Amino acid sequence: MVSTARNTSPRIPRIVGFFDPLARRLLHIGVPLGPNALLTVAGRKSGQPRTTPVALIEVDGRRWLCGTFGETNWVRNLRAAGRGTLAVGGRQEEVAATELSQAETATFFADVLGPYVRRLRVGKILIASLGARDILEDPQGAAARHPVFELIA
Repeated sequence: MVSTARNTSPRIPRIVGFFDPLARRLLHIGVPLGPNALLTVAGRKSGQPRTTPVALIEVDGRRWLCGTFGETNWVRNLRAAGRGTLAVGGRQEEVAATELSQAETATFFADVLGPYVRRLRVGKILIASLGARDILEDPQGAAARHPVFELIA
């Protein structure tokens, strides 16, 4: 687990406050929402399970979660717990999570996530609307603001 301090977090777009509860309900009943999944992690202070929608990045058999909005509660909880439950399409699985270093994150943005997003028809628009254009334009700088976890089943 990497314990490097991250720079200030990006601003969370207002639409997320509306979308997250809706996405949580839809994903919970198994409605597919693109690359979205539900992540349940024990709260770092309470120990109670906390569930949130996350974007699951799957490329060449490997999987990652990106903290698009920086140091959010799910990021802090996953960092502390090192594991969680991922629910995709009504199927749940336990996963271990390893946080990438900032150098590994920059490489991931440049070599994996950037090309992946650029292949999607609306990828650039989506990432820009989430306030994460820096991932494509400045992978090195973005690595300080957007933590990434690799998931292992």
